[in-house]
Amino acid sequence: MKRIFSFLLAAGLLLAPLSSAEYVDEDDEDLLIEDVIEEVVEEKKELVDTDGSSLITITCTGDFTIGGDTRKKKNIFEDELRAHDGDINFTMQNMRNCFLEDDLTLVNFEGTLTESTYIPSNKRENQFLFSAPPSYVSMLSDNGIEAVSLENNHVMDHGEEVYQETQQTLEDAGIVWSNSEHMGVFECKGIQIAMLSYLCIDRYESLWDKVPADIAAAKAVYPLVIVSFHWGNELDYTPTNNQIRMGRLAVDAGADLVVGHHSHRMNPIEYYNGVYICYSLGNFCFSGNSKPSDMSSFVFQIRFRVKDGVCTSRGFRIIPIRISSVDKRNDFIPTPYTTGARIDSVLTVLKDNGKKLEYSVPEYPLDWK
Repeated sequence: MKRIFSFLLAAGLLLAPLSSAEYVDEDDEDLLIEDVIEEVVEEKKELVDTDGSSLITITCTGDFTIGGDTRKKKNIFEDELRAHDGDINFTMQNMRNCFLEDDLTLVNFEGTLTESTYIPSNKRENQFLFSAPPSYVSMLSDNGIEAVSLENNHVMDHGEEVYQETQQTLEDAGIVWSNSEHMGVFECKGIQIAMLSYLCIDRYESLWDKVPADIAAAKAVYPLVIVSFHWGNELDYTPTNNQIRMGRLAVDAGADLVVGHHSHRMNPIEYYNGVYICYSLGNFCFSGNSKPSDMSSFVFQIRFRVKDGVCTSRGFRIIPIRISSVDKRNDFIPTPYTTGARIDSVLTVLKDNGKKLEYSVPEYPLDWK
């Protein structure tokens, strides 16, 4: 049985974008539920292999934003929810199997869980503020999402008290969360996985020393350390120099996986010193826009072999998706692409935008090797 822990982190424990993926399917038909592959991952492996090692499968996604803006009369998420008879799990219908069959799913939760309408003074002029009722946390727990990164530019949309309320709501639902001062720890197959999260956008100078110290401290205790960064420029398809520097710094300090978000666009992956750096996983379930100009993204999956406290990467694969099950609007139902042309367009964007990165991965596997 999986056991979940959360621990306070003690002491002081980055170009011009290319064009987005174009939809080139001549039929351009909606991706209906029945058209989607029934399972996007193979069945879980045995708990422990004969050599005493454990195989851990981890899934990571980009921005997970639900609910709406209390200042606005129209709430596009609630409209879609009503169209699905109030079933909050409608959003995950085409990804649920994937999340239930892995060992850990980690998403970037960008928003708050609250009924409060309070808006701090420094947020009142913001274009977007996000909140959802606390009961919507079941969208995570009911669909195999065990952990969230909780340090980004929207977690404080309704102030510090609501941020704390969101943390407590997640904990009460059994969801592990992390930020720069609170390390989330999740256990599966007897392996404890540590997670750290940082908002870097305007804070790099305060993080150059803190991040590697935090990671080194976590790695001294836990065999597998995942670091999430909220960084980069919105709508960019490539990382900034600061992102590249910070990502590699995290690896050098002991991170076993680095995942990023904020740009709302998919960015290429690097393989640096034996560790994958996902600069941006783009959007995933995103209620911030009724039809983003680029609705293509991908889900990242990786496997680790852990034996005697030593963690070794066993390769990755991606699942190209559209953040909606329909093409003409955003219905907040992330859906794997099934046509070769659309999948190829995602792969092309990732490969083309990785050409200037020193350690970019040469291929983006769609299946386990």
